[in-house]
Amino acid sequence: MDLVRCPRCATAFELSDALTLELRERLRLELQDDIVQREAELLRQQEDSRKREEDLNKAKLELDAEVNRRTQSRVRELEAKAKAEAEQALEVRLQDLTDAVSKNERDLQQSRELELELRRKQRALEASVLDADLKVQRTLAEERGKIRGDAEARTQESHRLKDLEKDKLIQDLKSSLDDMKRKADQGSTEIQGKVLELDFEEQLRRIFHLDDIQPVPRGIRGADLVQMVRNPAGADCGSIIWETKNTKAWSPGWITKLKDDMAETRASLAILVTVALPEGIARFGQVDGVWVTDPLSALPLAAALRQQLLQLERERQASTGKTVKMEMLYSYLAGNEFKGRVEGIVEAFTSLQDQLQRERRAMEKNWKEREKQIERV
Repeated sequence: MDLVRCPRCATAFELSDALTLELRERLRLELQDDIVQREAELLRQQEDSRKREEDLNKAKLELDAEVNRRTQSRVRELEAKAKAEAEQALEVRLQDLTDAVSKNERDLQQSRELELELRRKQRALEASVLDADLKVQRTLAEERGKIRGDAEARTQESHRLKDLEKDKLIQDLKSSLDDMKRKADQGSTEIQGKVLELDFEEQLRRIFHLDDIQPVPRGIRGADLVQMVRNPAGADCGSIIWETKNTKAWSPGWITKLKDDMAETRASLAILVTVALPEGIARFGQVDGVWVTDPLSALPLAAALRQQLLQLERERQASTGKTVKMEMLYSYLAGNEFKGRVEGIVEAFTSLQDQLQRERRAMEKNWKEREKQIERV
């Protein structure tokens, strides 16, 4: 029996079954309508969420496409510029090598023509003069073609290796300088000097692999390093002694000691690599017959001096008389012409290096600005 209590007087009375069923059915329908409405609302919210997600994905795809378009456009511009610069440098290099090959061919042709004329005169009375002359002509033609082909192949390979060597040299120099700076900030003055010496010795060995580079043992009087310059044939062309200093103050006594070491070892040249330069020298120069340079200009100076020693050795081999050769060597190394040529080579190299660093900094600045612009999009 179902009882219903009056909300006003709290009197309980029976509720008929029919009325109970009607109330239940009404409640069921109301609950069912409420459930349907809630499900419809849930579906509507899910549809709105799906649409927002689609809109977000579409916006993200459009943003990614715009970023890729701008990035690819910039990459194409940089690639085109780098390609144009490389092609221009290659064209200049190939033209120089072509001129050199042409001169060698003319000299070779003159030598061959002289040899041919002598052979013709020697065999003027021989019955086989025509066959011999034809054979010589064919041989010369074959050799000329072979030499030309070999020269072109060597020229292309040399140019490729020079480009790789240049890129690696710049990267090695940057890495070495960064590493030297980091190490120098960590240790004492003695340790810093040893780090500079060992790092510079490693760079000399890596770049001038044909030369014999030996450190002077500790405790023995002398410079830090002795570099015996050798040509591709392995012949000695002179020596360079190196002294490295990683201190904050310049000392004139370094020059006196290095000159004594130079005389004792009979070296061709003496170079002092120092962080603290004397007054009047910005990067490198000569002080009382000794080359003084900062670490950044040391390798370009070494390359220039080494090239001059190789050239001098070729000229000396072509001369006659030992006395003449030694006088020529001393006069040339002590003269203003040698100093001017070396300074010109090193200044050109350091100028190109400074220009490269400025262009690199400008390029990195532009990249950072473009990255910020892309992030704000």
